[in-house]
Order: sequence, then C-alpha cells, then structure tokens
Amino acid sequence: MTENGDSVLAGLKVMVIDDSKTIRRTAESLLKKAGCDVLTATDGFEALSMIADQRPNVIFVDIMMPRLDGYQTCALIKNNPQFKATPVIMLSSKDGLFDRARGRIVGSEQYLTKPFTKDELLNAIRPYVGRAA
Repeated sequence: MTENGDSVLAGLKVMVIDDSKTIRRTAESLLKKAGCDVLTATDGFEALSMIADQRPNVIFVDIMMPRLDGYQTCALIKNNPQFKATPVIMLSSKDGLFDRARGRIVGSEQYLTKPFTKDELLNAIRPYVGRAA
C-alpha cells in the first residue's frame, strides 16, 4: 500500500502522449510513484504504433501537438474496434467549454487541465482500475 492507498493503481498500464517533455516527465513520475506502468509518446503518430503493441489500460493525450493533434489521435483510437473501450483522457492548458465539448465528440472520457496536481492525475484514472482494456 502506498502512502495514499494507491496500491489499486499498481500494474495499471498508462500512456501519456504529450509533445512537452516537462509534462511527460511529471506525469510519468507521479504515475510511477502510484505503481503504474507508464508509456510515453511525443505525438499521435508515435503513440498509435505503441498502443497496438503495448495495449495501455488508460491513455492521456495532449490536445495541442504537431503532426497529429489530440482530437485526431483520440478519434483514431476510438474508431479502432480493438481500442474503442480504452479510456482516453484529454490534456490541455485551455479550460474552454468548446475544447471540452470537442473532446467528448471524438470520444474522450475526461478532460484534465494542465498544470494538473498529483491528485487530479490519479483521480482521473481511478474509475478505470480493474476494467479490462
């Protein structure tokens, strides 16, 4: 049992897709401390091949990325029958209603505003613990 009772997160495979090294490192560090297995990718293209190989349980995806943005990445994940059930949580520095709505339209389960706290990050994935991906 970790300090905050996060042992329920142990072994959960979480992917963080963000072009910001700082965000990837922060999320990876917080998730690893909670016992998660963490995969990181710098953009949607890199992530898509990794998702097929690694099959993460939960995916965090930044909205603003070069080449393939978060909305496009989420839509591609959700349009694939193999990964349709994989929860996708959008990450954004903008907290606008339009961005949230657009995230829902492409199939994301949640929307997390950056910078996020440890609790916000861990609480975002808790509902998906124990769900088969």
